[in-house]
Amino acid sequence: MIVHQSKAVWSQLIIHAIFILITIAMLVPFTLVVVISLSDEQSILHNGFRLIPDQFSSAAYHYFLKTPETILRAYGVTMIVAVIGTCISLTLTSTMGYVLSRKDYGLQRLTSFYVFFTMLFNGGLVPFYILITQLLHLKNSIWALIVPGLLSPFYVLIMKGFMAKIPTEIIESAKVEGAREWRIYTKLILPLSKPALATLGLFILFNYWNEWFNALLFINNEKLVPLQLLLVRTMNTLDFITSRPEFATAMISLNVDMGDFPKTSAKFAVAVLSAGPMLLVFPFFQRFFVKGLTIGAIKG
Repeated sequence: MIVHQSKAVWSQLIIHAIFILITIAMLVPFTLVVVISLSDEQSILHNGFRLIPDQFSSAAYHYFLKTPETILRAYGVTMIVAVIGTCISLTLTSTMGYVLSRKDYGLQRLTSFYVFFTMLFNGGLVPFYILITQLLHLKNSIWALIVPGLLSPFYVLIMKGFMAKIPTEIIESAKVEGAREWRIYTKLILPLSKPALATLGLFILFNYWNEWFNALLFINNEKLVPLQLLLVRTMNTLDFITSRPEFATAMISLNVDMGDFPKTSAKFAVAVLSAGPMLLVFPFFQRFFVKGLTIGAIKG
């Protein structure tokens, strides 16, 4: 009995040690990104990347925040797009997944194949651009950032796999009680699908938050530029200025030391500014996330 308890204790210690190492392996790179974004540029050039730099500096953040109204407006656009897009996308994904999960739906196989087939082929960039700009007339509107990501066939199939595990007896009993399809969906299926909704909602939110290519294609109005595109433009401008000899010469003539220009730390500051809000959102989904990781899994 004592030997058995000793083995159990050692097993727990090994498991805990493994997870501690994994946690450290995840936290150290993130900590390094934050520290480098707050490091002095000369310290980075002379000593490389360090968890404890010789000298701290907030010059990189001053560079991005010298026009706060611009970045705050970009944050606002991104938040609006992410919230509205996630809500509509979850609604479409859950409704379509529910229909495909119903075994009494006569076209279940055909519709499921149609959804899956769209994952195999892509119409291409030119037809996509024509669809958004000339057919839907969404150019320079906030819907150009929302509509392209509203429905993902991969997420639909995951939702279908999760809802297919809900016992059909629950639906049949609700029908016996006189409930209609919409009431069954809203009062029974959605509450039982919270882990799937939370997990897919988090993924969809990340997709909208990190999206910048659609804005590059369809947005010319500076008031509708999202955060990611603003940061991409800023970094491109920064790389252009620091790589051109004529700009370096001009800076020298103005007694500006390009060595102090926060080129390296600014790149890491971009990562912090863009990813920071999502790190605050994740804990609210954590209690659903572990269970939701197994949604749609195929069991033998």
